[in-house]
Order: sequence, then C-alpha cells, then structure tokens
Amino acid sequence: MRIILITFLAFLQFACTGIATDIRPVEGLQTEKYLGLWYEIARLDHSFERGMSNVSAEYSVREDGGIKVINSGYLSENKQWKSAEGKAYFVDKQSKGHLKVSFFGPFYGSYVIFKLDKINYQYAYVTSYSKDYLWLLARTATVTEAVKQDFINTAKMNGFATDQLIFVDQQSIK
Repeated sequence: MRIILITFLAFLQFACTGIATDIRPVEGLQTEKYLGLWYEIARLDHSFERGMSNVSAEYSVREDGGIKVINSGYLSENKQWKSAEGKAYFVDKQSKGHLKVSFFGPFYGSYVIFKLDKINYQYAYVTSYSKDYLWLLARTATVTEAVKQDFINTAKMNGFATDQLIFVDQQSIK
C-alpha cells in the first residue's frame, strides 16, 4: 500500500509540473532580468484569483537559490488586499522558462513562460501544466494594444480559450 501511495504522489507531482501540450518554454531566460514586480494584465479565470483586481506578482531570490514569489490582489467584494507567498524552482536548467511553484506544502504546479520580451523583459506569456491556466504579465499596469493583440493571437494559436480571457482592472479600488 505504501508503494502505491508513493507512486501516486510522484505521479501527481509530475503531472502538475509538466507542460501543456504543444507549449514550449522560452530558452535563454535571464533570471536576474525576470526578477522584480510584474502586473497581471489578463488571465483565464480560476478560483484562487476570482474577483481580484490590481493583481501583481513579485519575484526575488531566496537564500536556497530558489525564487520567492509574492502574489497580491484586491478583493473588491471584501474590500481587502490578499497576498500569498510561495517558492519556485527551475525544473530543468535556469535558462529555460519552466519552473515549479508551490504556495502550500510539498505540492507544486508548473509555471511555464512560453513567450517573453527577451530584450527589455517588459511582458511575459505564462501558462501551467494545462491550457486552463494563462496569464499576460507586464512590468507596467497597462500594455499597448499591439501587445494585447499579440497575446490573444498567440494564445489562440496555441489552443487557449481566448474568448474567456479576463482583462484585469489595475486602476480602480472602490
């Protein structure tokens, strides 16, 4: 029974840190340029961010060499800020945009950067182990219409449900 449980837990760990079909993580990632504050411009809906505005993520180096993740957002329904601290580690080499991230215990999920402004690191397209997860992150609270359109086109071409995208309110707090 113990072997079955260990095998099952290993399967879950691999399944959640895998990469969605036909998605390729960026190569040539420069971690030091990726660190810092990112604003969430768009996302597919999921329970852990539902109803949030002013969403951001901040990345910094952990003492153990991993990456500290602080996700924040405003829940207008409760009129309060929420944040979650997590940790991330590269699944393969540090120059490949595939990390595993955890916000609770030993359970990790994939963080896959599949498109990136490699010159100035001003925007990133991120997914997870399945195409139910999708984010457009940027260094500023707004992006140009050209970046939005490229994100939508790239996501659609890769099989994401772009008709379900939520564009995050980064301005008003009521």
